[in-house]
Amino acid sequence: MKIAREARESASREVLIAGSIGPLGLGVQSRHPAPEEIQDIFNEQALALEERGVDFYILETFSYIEELLIAIEAIRSFSGLPIVAQLTYSEEGTTYGDVRPTNAAMQLKNKNVQVIGANCTLGPQALLPILQELAAVDGVRVSAMPNAGFPKREGDRIVYPKSSPEYFALFAREAAAHGVRILGGCCGTTPEHIRAMAEAVKLLRPAKTHPAGPAVQAVAKPVPVAERDPESKFWKNLQAKKFTVCVEIDPPKGLSLERIYEQVDRVMASKKVDAIDINSGAMARVGMDALIVAGALEARGVETVPHLTTRDQNIIGLQAALLGAWTVGGVRNVLAITGDPPSVGDYPETSGVYEVDSVGLVKVLHRLNQGTDWAGKTLGGATNFTIGVAVNPVADDLENEIERFQAKVEAGAHFAMTQPLFDPQHWHDFLKELGGKPPIPILIGIWPLNSYKQALRLNNEVPGIVIPEPLLKSMEAAGAAARERGFEVARNMLA
Repeated sequence: MKIAREARESASREVLIAGSIGPLGLGVQSRHPAPEEIQDIFNEQALALEERGVDFYILETFSYIEELLIAIEAIRSFSGLPIVAQLTYSEEGTTYGDVRPTNAAMQLKNKNVQVIGANCTLGPQALLPILQELAAVDGVRVSAMPNAGFPKREGDRIVYPKSSPEYFALFAREAAAHGVRILGGCCGTTPEHIRAMAEAVKLLRPAKTHPAGPAVQAVAKPVPVAERDPESKFWKNLQAKKFTVCVEIDPPKGLSLERIYEQVDRVMASKKVDAIDINSGAMARVGMDALIVAGALEARGVETVPHLTTRDQNIIGLQAALLGAWTVGGVRNVLAITGDPPSVGDYPETSGVYEVDSVGLVKVLHRLNQGTDWAGKTLGGATNFTIGVAVNPVADDLENEIERFQAKVEAGAHFAMTQPLFDPQHWHDFLKELGGKPPIPILIGIWPLNSYKQALRLNNEVPGIVIPEPLLKSMEAAGAAARERGFEVARNMLA
């Protein structure tokens, strides 16, 4: 504000100072704060700006209209200053949730805002159809602040194209002809761009627009069940309450799948295994992608449950991998996990993505099953993944673990898998804390111990695993027969 006031004082004409407020990024968060908390955050920002003398507010770059409405409500709880409310739109002409500009304008025009507009994401030409749609809504003043174009990455910098001021002047005249009242520039624009636009329109008056017809909400239509692939055999077994067995394998560390094929063939030859559970970068170590391995096994007629972690990909990459796994790989079951941090693996200097956690990944899968992506855009069909999650009955903070488990269920999980358990009492204690019967089927992890040394390491070094002291002592006492003792404990867990 101090710099803005100094700039105003040096100007030879009247200048208004806008207080800019942006979004909280709710579109990519797996769990949103309560609306009251969101409103408090916006209220604090707006109050600070108003106390320092802004003339009006610009709410800009919002992609989530519900968040924009909360921000408006926060400002209107104490202020009567004008508000410019701007959403950002995709090339398809929609914002988050597949909301068209017309529908957005209809929702915003009755919220005591003075201007409704669009900014960021798109360049001048791509923004024009959106501005036309906004301007066609009766009683709406429109603002437009495009980017210079599409950015690219150069080293550690995001660089925008050298879009000329003359190009923006041309856009300004076209926008004004469509009825736009306020013009500006967003990412990649400079004072020269603003000056060129101002010169281009200083003698123009905004064109009158024609009222639009009734707004129609672009809602993603659920895909009829008849058009969707049948549920997986694995899920049908769980639904039928059949005793279901999955065997976990680690993907190969190198280039060959032959060892995996041999291992899986031996397991499946027993006729007692329903699916192969495929780890994904356990302990943050590099291995072949679990979804790719799953696709290779599915092609051989083996049902799989690959793990998918949010550590290695952002929400775009996660959805791309899932769409490919469903369409090309034939994968029908996925275990959604957050994943071990890179610091414990082979590349401790790298950083994890974690744009969403496992709860958010379940929501992503659930939306794909409804025929829309995370941004609410329709896919022209729907997946039908059986969604699995992890739960740890021996977590240090069991209350938090149960809370997260319930959040996963509410997000759309169909089944769960536990960490390996070595004492039936741990399971019974978990059920007691849970309050009785689990809301979804749970597969209990069983790990036959091979040696006392292995048991000692698992208990002390691997997160989420608890081996009771009596079992550790019996493994130590077993000596050379420790492997037999480990398998005996595993059989007792199954009894």
